[in-house]
Amino acid sequence: MAEAFLYSFLSVLIISAISLVGVFSLALSDKVLRAIVFYLVSLAAGALLGDAFVHLIPEAFKAGATTIMSAAILAGIFLFFILEKIIHWHHPHGQVEECAETLASHDHCRKPLGTIIIIADSIHNFIDGVIIAASYLVSLPVGLATTIAVVIHEIPQEIGDFGLLLHSGWSKNRALLFNFLSALAAAVGVLAVFVLGAAVEKFVPVALAFAAGGFIYIAGADIMPELHKTTGFKKSFLQSLAMLFGFGLMFVLLLLE
Repeated sequence: MAEAFLYSFLSVLIISAISLVGVFSLALSDKVLRAIVFYLVSLAAGALLGDAFVHLIPEAFKAGATTIMSAAILAGIFLFFILEKIIHWHHPHGQVEECAETLASHDHCRKPLGTIIIIADSIHNFIDGVIIAASYLVSLPVGLATTIAVVIHEIPQEIGDFGLLLHSGWSKNRALLFNFLSALAAAVGVLAVFVLGAAVEKFVPVALAFAAGGFIYIAGADIMPELHKTTGFKKSFLQSLAMLFGFGLMFVLLLLE
């Protein structure tokens, strides 16, 4: 339990530090930033789906009743759908390129209010913390796989969040500070799991299935539609390779189990 807590806490600290990536994005040229985000988004889709289907769902089904685990997966998909509906947290990953590209006053980047972005990200990061802690309680490889999937997904999202906060009228320092504070909600999620102690272990399979549903929703509803907007054989081919690399990375981690 102590080892799982240590790995979980270190993982969420690394993920929280990623929230500061926005400051580095300002130093990149538009062309370089677009290229990086393009591949990261594709890689994120592969890593999220790979983690869900290769690690989380098999582990959940191994430890719990199929019907309950299936319901938990659907609950994860539904909750993330509701979160986007209620909080209006729907700045698709494809817009990351556009918002981070110029940090200018585009109308579509002004719609999400800074406060809403922070609240939504805090909820999302708290859930990430719970997911990561639950994964490490299963095993180190499962925890690492989930952490990697979250990290790859967070980088383009944090770049976009930083740009959106600036567009909402926030200063750079304020945007960086509150983006970082919202990321620390992941640590609260980890603490919530381990404070409950051994009592939480029986809920780990359900949490894993729930997490898988959330990952499937993010990849399928937010990322995939944006990837389909890419045209041209070369870009589509490279995009597909990045996604396959995400799949492959999750399978490679199986070797550590």
